[in-house]
Amino acid sequence: MPSISLVVCVYRESELLARLLQHAAGCYDDLVVVHDGPDTSGVRAFVEEAGGRFFERPRAFQQEPHWPFAWEQAKHDWILRLDADEFPSTELKQWLEVFRIKPEASPNVSGYTCIWPLWNGRRQVSQKWPAGRNFLIHRQRVRFFGMVEQTPVADGNFDPLDLVLCHQPQRKSYGLCNLVLRQQAYQWRACIARSLLGNPTDLFCWRWLDEAWPPIWEEIRRQPLRTACRRMLRWPFQALRAQWRAEQKLYPVMAFASPLHHALICFKFWRLNRGAKKNS
Repeated sequence: MPSISLVVCVYRESELLARLLQHAAGCYDDLVVVHDGPDTSGVRAFVEEAGGRFFERPRAFQQEPHWPFAWEQAKHDWILRLDADEFPSTELKQWLEVFRIKPEASPNVSGYTCIWPLWNGRRQVSQKWPAGRNFLIHRQRVRFFGMVEQTPVADGNFDPLDLVLCHQPQRKSYGLCNLVLRQQAYQWRACIARSLLGNPTDLFCWRWLDEAWPPIWEEIRRQPLRTACRRMLRWPFQALRAQWRAEQKLYPVMAFASPLHHALICFKFWRLNRGAKKNS
């Protein structure tokens, strides 16, 4: 029977973490919480009271650089990878409870994905889209480098589940304001652009030995401006088609949000790369 380590990277967020642990009770065997920077809000005490293990890491303004360290601390190979502002739906919780008492999954299963609905700050506004959020992974069957917005790469397959992981931050989980007004979005784009100046192996890695970038990032490195234009033209239509197939509804703002975000990453990288060439 597989055992599960719940691994959460936080920055303060003790109230959201309490909600997550309440909804995830019975879904895991081990709790690891990594704090991004010094803990000044009492998260450690809360985690230890809940029976978990707590670690502080240097402030990175993102969680992905902490994942290799966090996964190393986990007691079990199956990692339940959740954010503090997420929690499993009733159906997903039931699936996890059953998963823990079933025989071990096939070796070619690297993990599982779920639906990650949109949240407007008060209610869930989609039911089946977007999907593909990997939430449960086997750490010996995935590879990863610690750059913001990079996801684990499967050695085998990620099996899709028609189940919901609730993502309910204290604000909207989507929208152009998240890209334009949130300082964190600018920090993320800057981190990605700086990372792309080097190699993936320059970052904190988990079983990642390849110095080549995955295609989605290599395209930015080779042709940043052309890639920005291409994604702004193509990706919205692809998103709208996926929305309609899943929901019989359209969310135009969300269809353009990801392409715009990637276009801004492209421009940021183009500027940094041009400056690096001038100074070399």
